[in-house]
Amino acid sequence: QVQFVESGGGLVQSGDSLRLSCAAPGFSLDYYAIGWFRQAPGKAREGVLCVGHGGGSTAYVDSVKGRFTISRDNAKNTVYLQMNSLKPEDTAVYYCAANLMRSQCNTDLRQHEYAYWGQGTQVTVSS
Repeated sequence: QVQFVESGGGLVQSGDSLRLSCAAPGFSLDYYAIGWFRQAPGKAREGVLCVGHGGGSTAYVDSVKGRFTISRDNAKNTVYLQMNSLKPEDTAVYYCAANLMRSQCNTDLRQHEYAYWGQGTQVTVSS
C-alpha cells in the first residue's frame, strides 16, 4: 500500500525557516497534483498549498502567501514545502497527499480527491 513519507519538521522559533519533504516510495508523483495540508490541535485539517504536474502552484491559506513555497523535483520523486518567517499559528502536523484525479491544482480545495496520506511531520513554532 502506498503511503507518503513527510519529513523535516521540528521545533523552531518565530521567524525561522523549515523545509519539509514529501517522498513517495513505490509511487511515481510525476503526473499528479500534490498537496500539503496541516492540522493544528483541535482544528480540522486544512489545505495549505498544491503543486501541479508542471510546477504551477495554488495556495489555499491566505496567511502563508509570500511565506510558504511549494515545489517538486520529479527526478527525485519528492515534493517540498519551504516555510519562511514561521509564526506560532503555523504550529501543526503537516501532511502531503496526491490528488489521484488531477494533474493540476484546483482553485478550490477538494480534500476528498487526495489519497496516500502519510503520518505527517510535526512543526512547532515558539514565540
